[in-house]
Amino acid sequence: MSLFDSSSEHGSERRATAQQSRTAPLAERMRPRTLEEYAGQQHLLAPGKPLRVQIERDDMTSMIFWGPPGVGKTSLARIVAHTTQASFLEYSAVLSGMKEIKEVMARAEDAARLGSRTILFIDEIHRFNKAQQDAFLPWVERGAIRLIGATTENPSFEIISALLSRCRVYVLESLSEDEQLTLLRRALADTERGLGSLGLTADDDVLALIAGFSSGDCRAAYNALEIAAQLAVSAGHPLIDRETAREALQQRVLRYDKNGEEHYNLISALHKSVRNSDPDAALYWLGRMFAAGEDPMYLARRIVRMAVEDIGLAAPEALNLTLSARQAMEFLGSPEGDLALAEAVVYLALAPKSNAVYSAYGAARADIEATRQEPVPLHLRNAPTKLMKELDYGKGYRYAHNEPDKVAAMDCLPPSLADRRYYQPTQEGREKQLAQRLEDLRQWREKNRQPE
Repeated sequence: MSLFDSSSEHGSERRATAQQSRTAPLAERMRPRTLEEYAGQQHLLAPGKPLRVQIERDDMTSMIFWGPPGVGKTSLARIVAHTTQASFLEYSAVLSGMKEIKEVMARAEDAARLGSRTILFIDEIHRFNKAQQDAFLPWVERGAIRLIGATTENPSFEIISALLSRCRVYVLESLSEDEQLTLLRRALADTERGLGSLGLTADDDVLALIAGFSSGDCRAAYNALEIAAQLAVSAGHPLIDRETAREALQQRVLRYDKNGEEHYNLISALHKSVRNSDPDAALYWLGRMFAAGEDPMYLARRIVRMAVEDIGLAAPEALNLTLSARQAMEFLGSPEGDLALAEAVVYLALAPKSNAVYSAYGAARADIEATRQEPVPLHLRNAPTKLMKELDYGKGYRYAHNEPDKVAAMDCLPPSLADRRYYQPTQEGREKQLAQRLEDLRQWREKNRQPE
């Protein structure tokens, strides 16, 4: 849309839009036109909430709409377009280049000098690379445009910090099943934009099935309802039943991105469920990742990590079991090998927990970074040459196997770290025995320590 369109051009555009709407997908036809039609996001749009106040007062700042697919980011931007007195321009980062957007921004700056405001909406703004996003900065800073960006990706990772600091981020949530049910009922009854002219009906449990399988993605729910309606009409049935709905759905919509935030959210949920000894939750999150197409070997590696990080020496056999599960996964492949990882996850969830070695190693690494790198004590050095022996390499070393108690009263840490304790075993599982053994060794060394 040009900043300088005439009213006749606007009329032609509206007629073209009306013509297109008759053949557009149901999800496009049913887009909300007003805040009253808009479903969900009450944390942002309920009366008195900041975003609603901004829209009603036509006082828009630059902002980012962040949320999963099908929750109404573009629809919300178009509602802004219908309520604002500013020029509203809509582009997609997938279809539009920076050259034409820069030209529009330059013209918007000229318009700003004459007192006009321009809102530039960029759908999927994360598709622009960081250098391209830099191009928006001068115009946003000078107030020549109000930028509204929509993204499914975490803005912290995908939007440059300079641009992000000049925008307010609004987080849009997945629609609840009740909200989706309301929209599906409306689409089924609406004779102007929806499916009302087909004379179809559907029980609430069928609509709930569609809503549940759509995982909060309203676009997916509308698409499934439209397919179900077509199947019912083709079969001559006025009722959309469960069988028709299942045929239309085929497969649940799973929100997942192997390289995005949802990937890390799910693996975090799996790991923390194991750590919290909850096998049911662990199996659920593992199943979610498998169903979304996660790389099984990635899961296998993370499960091995759980064994060493959270189980440790409380159940040292956990490491062998997880490595065996990894081998089984590699040997069998998916889906047959999935059960091996499920077995490992359940075992880890029920195993005694200890992060003592994990913490001890971290403490040792911290000392390595923070203290002087002292030379290895002479008595711990090998002396393979005559010169080394003359320099006292190995002098004073005591071979533990030759000692009566199989341990020597000999310090093995550098002098500045003498008596430093990194490993603090717990009283969980096998580690309880190790804790007693360690305490016995420490008491023995204290008793038999040679005077300096």
